[in-house]
Amino acid sequence: MDGKVIINEEEINEIMKANKAFDTRTIAELGMLLGITLLMGLTPVGTIPTPFLNVSIVTIPVAIAAIFHGPKGGLICGGAFGLTSLYNAMAGKSVMMAALFAINPLATAFTAIVPRLLEGLLVAIIFNALHRVKRLRSASYYIASLCCPVLNTILFMSCIVMFFYNSDYIQEMVAARGVSNPFSFVVALVGIQGVVEAITCLVIAGTVSQGVDRVLHRR
Repeated sequence: MDGKVIINEEEINEIMKANKAFDTRTIAELGMLLGITLLMGLTPVGTIPTPFLNVSIVTIPVAIAAIFHGPKGGLICGGAFGLTSLYNAMAGKSVMMAALFAINPLATAFTAIVPRLLEGLLVAIIFNALHRVKRLRSASYYIASLCCPVLNTILFMSCIVMFFYNSDYIQEMVAARGVSNPFSFVVALVGIQGVVEAITCLVIAGTVSQGVDRVLHRR
């Protein structure tokens, strides 16, 4: 024996089949999550109406994509979320985003898309980092899922403040809520809705992603 590892043709074929199956599964899963993201972003399916507020759940497929498929999945579904947000602004389906688009289209496009791309990317990075720690492995699904709507709110509202806080439209909202600075404006605007959206994504995305991983023995 000269120390060389010999792989026969049958083993090579098995490896190729496994890789092909993995690629097919990845494409199928990302396609499904992308479709869900677009459906939620463009239709009322992405909103849960309650007697007090409308809860957005578009961050759920973004979180699951980032957990299952890493930065690639997070960027794809996060980007889709951002594009639907921009479309809704251009089509007038979102009152606030439509008003901001009329003020500054380029800043609105940045606000709609870039935070969602970063949201998906960062959730993937957070999950991968936490999942490597044995004692945090189970919690990593829920922590990453919670981070998705939290990052969405922080990044999106940061862009609103950065680009539009001094605009007449936002200043009217500031005056109507009786606040005096950007931080209190964000808290007043997001309020309970942001908390409910965070909890919803935490429970649904965390449970689904962990459950699927366990059933399919993905990790």
